Amino acid sequence: MAHKLFYFVFTFLLMVSALAQNPASTDPATPYTPGLDTSVMERSADPCTDFFQYSCRNWLKKNPIPADQSSWDTYGKMQEENEALLKRILEDAAAKKKGRSANEQKIGDYYGTCVDEPTIEKHGIKPIQAELDAIAGIKDCESLAKAVAHFHLNTYSRSYPMFTFGSEQDAKNSEEVIAGIAQSGLGLPDRDYYLKDDARSQEIRKRYLEHVQTMLRLIGDWPDAVKAEADTILRMETALAKASLTKVEQRNPNKVYHRMTREKLAELAPSFPWDLYFLEMGVGAIKDLDVSEPDFMKGLEELLKSESLNNWKVYLRWHTAHQRAPYLFYTFVKEDFEFNHKFLRGTKEQEPRWKRCVQRVDRHLGEALGQVYVAKYFTEDTKQRTLRMVQQIERAMEKDIQTLSWMSDATKRQALEKLHTVVNKIGYPDKWRDYSSLNIAAGEYLGNAERAMQFEQKRQLAKIGKPLVRGEWYLTPPTVNANYDAQMNDINFPAGVLQPPAFDPKMDDAPNYGNTGGTIGHELTHGFDDEGRQFDAKGNLRDWWTETDAKEFERRAACISDQYSQFVIIDDIKINGKLTLGEDVADLGGLIIAYAAWQEEVQNKKLASIDGLTPEQRFFVGYAQSWCGDDRDETKRLRAVTDPHSPGKWRTNGVVSNMPEFVKAFSCKKGQQQVRENICKVW
Repeated sequence: MAHKLFYFVFTFLLMVSALAQNPASTDPATPYTPGLDTSVMERSADPCTDFFQYSCRNWLKKNPIPADQSSWDTYGKMQEENEALLKRILEDAAAKKKGRSANEQKIGDYYGTCVDEPTIEKHGIKPIQAELDAIAGIKDCESLAKAVAHFHLNTYSRSYPMFTFGSEQDAKNSEEVIAGIAQSGLGLPDRDYYLKDDARSQEIRKRYLEHVQTMLRLIGDWPDAVKAEADTILRMETALAKASLTKVEQRNPNKVYHRMTREKLAELAPSFPWDLYFLEMGVGAIKDLDVSEPDFMKGLEELLKSESLNNWKVYLRWHTAHQRAPYLFYTFVKEDFEFNHKFLRGTKEQEPRWKRCVQRVDRHLGEALGQVYVAKYFTEDTKQRTLRMVQQIERAMEKDIQTLSWMSDATKRQALEKLHTVVNKIGYPDKWRDYSSLNIAAGEYLGNAERAMQFEQKRQLAKIGKPLVRGEWYLTPPTVNANYDAQMNDINFPAGVLQPPAFDPKMDDAPNYGNTGGTIGHELTHGFDDEGRQFDAKGNLRDWWTETDAKEFERRAACISDQYSQFVIIDDIKINGKLTLGEDVADLGGLIIAYAAWQEEVQNKKLASIDGLTPEQRFFVGYAQSWCGDDRDETKRLRAVTDPHSPGKWRTNGVVSNMPEFVKAFSCKKGQQQVRENICKVW
């Protein structure tokens, strides 16, 4: 199940201060990129007018978006360099015939079957024929439930048909793992694509219908029938979209927590045989569960009553094609790319096969790959230096909380307790995942993928009813990203992101604190953003704020939301400040805290200007250059609807315009665009 209360920071990549001895930093596959690069700045631009342009203009000129990418930025390049390292590991593991470890066998054979396109072509549609036959054999609600359960057990990506089901921490008792069910069932990226009536949305639905028809023909449906089938699918998915919560509504933890008995769930959707479904999923004994969106289940019930069994078979056939397309032969892969990447996101070309295969091994065998990756490219020294940097920023945040003028002592005590109990996970898990029961065989690409997805689904489902294990990781060690988890109250810094150019040991402290410190502060601040603040030190959904403090927080957060809602993404599309609020609060609070930590670090040091930039200016340019990059126009429109992060330009300009320290550093004058008369500040 999608872990709905985890705060994954998809584009906010961690930078650390511990890389001078990291082997990855000297690998030929990762050329040196300075942490602050003055050659990519537009020094003739006015930093007080557009700081992003001043810091990044020439980066954008030197680094156009590659044809196989929908966006490109500093950390996109870092990701690609990391994938080159993983490719080397996987090619070696695939080629080695003797002396392979168990993990090397699994990752090597999985990768080998993924890049073996001739065999995939030869198999044709055969790998999904059994699934299609099972759907064709549906004759009643019971066999429908069995088919849905089979689908859910063998899928761990994209959208699930009907709904999602899995395990989760109980939001109000964080030590307990319970079952959870949530809205899903759509083929388009978000509910809004079905419901908006602007020209772009209408064009997307038209192209979607054409895409669905093509995919149905590829799985063998009669050409004369596919138009009516596509209309049926769009009608059914539109009904599910209407019953779904918006992205903004889902950001409220109290709106997506409704623990109830399984009998109560059956009252919401009595037409679905829940007892049989749970039995097929291997959790027949569950007594209660969290139903994230009860109104969605009511909408599902209406659809079950109004649509024929044959229409549900058509719906499941489509979702089989949709889910399995990336794992099938070229025509499927091409059609999937043409719609989901080229049309929706503007990507010009498909990524080379090896990149996609590296990504799939990481997704399905992340800790098996990660264990080999860590042994080759990560050191204990890196881990310890990273931890030291995190602890520095935590101390700065402690001082920030203690000196807040708007927060009462009672709430401060609770906030400090939460801060002091944050667990810092660095590099990789203390205990590696055991894949010994997972069979990965040569020559069976989709079979390997399905068995890997089923392995993970069953592993997650087995947690239900058992005490929580807090040491587990949800990001794989090679991941070039980081996250804060509100229910676990921990921060995760995978080994994959602990490499240059995120932090440059050759640089002075200023840009590293602007870059590294700002990101660490960002992750910590997530524990106290509009969502994170609703969870206590143990990760329970509990109101620990005084009424006055809560109102003041909301007032200050609204200042940020209102401000960002005025920033234009593209054309007349503006940022949805309510959707991006958590990330915007974390960006601003994180950089304020990082600046304070840097000031303390250098308070007794004599600092000099470098390359015509004062230390204070280098701090802010270091921060800004972490966001150098751009998106294709189609991707900008998509992210405006689906992404809780603001674009890089506004993650730069929006933050510094609220910091008097920036105004002073660049001697900005009242009335300039980066100078705000009424600044926003929470932390």
